[in-house]
Amino acid sequence: MNSTILLALALVLVLEGLGPMLYPKSWRKMIMALANLPDAVLRRFGGALVVAGFVIYYMLRTRLGG
Repeated sequence: MNSTILLALALVLVLEGLGPMLYPKSWRKMIMALANLPDAVLRRFGGALVVAGFVIYYMLRTRLGG
């Protein structure tokens, strides 16, 4: 696997772990609220995250000359 992909995965794991580690009660409430949302809203939210990720990736690749 490419070292950049592993580095990105490590960063995602660190960021995802901060919520439950620092604010477990608030994190649990947020997860419960997300579980109650309709599928269409979750799909839109997920799609927006994917698009944002691709945009950030593209901006970094062009700026860093990769």
